[in-house]
Amino acid sequence: MRAAQGGDGGFAGTVTAVLLGLVVLVVGSLIVADAWAVADTKSATTEAARAAVRTYVEAPGATSALADATAAAGGVLAGLGRDPSLAKVQVLEGRFARCGRIAISVSYPAPAVALPLIGQLGVGETVRSVHSELVDPYRSGLSGTSACA
Repeated sequence: MRAAQGGDGGFAGTVTAVLLGLVVLVVGSLIVADAWAVADTKSATTEAARAAVRTYVEAPGATSALADATAAAGGVLAGLGRDPSLAKVQVLEGRFARCGRIAISVSYPAPAVALPLIGQLGVGETVRSVHSELVDPYRSGLSGTSACA
């Protein structure tokens, strides 16, 4: 005798497994998207910090150095599709003198999620990069003597 075929046996388990798989896929994708957004923002702030400190140490004088550095960092961020008004540029250490080591920090809020075609959604953690350089010991226009060791 043949057993009757059909019935609902296993239906609830299959639906549960499919739904759980979809939830894991969506949550995993959001985690990867968040990690990518932070890594992309870190790359952007690193490039902005490099440009800012390079512009600072090559500025014509101490009075315009920070404004020039902020503009340079903003230009890099704008070129990378970011809003420069959200960036925070600050000099962490150093003074504008021969052989002075200048350290500049650039901070920018990472998006919570960055999705293709949709763009950036929400605001996540703030990413910060620091870069430093020496003011040229032989440049003209600065008083004092070279004190590089």
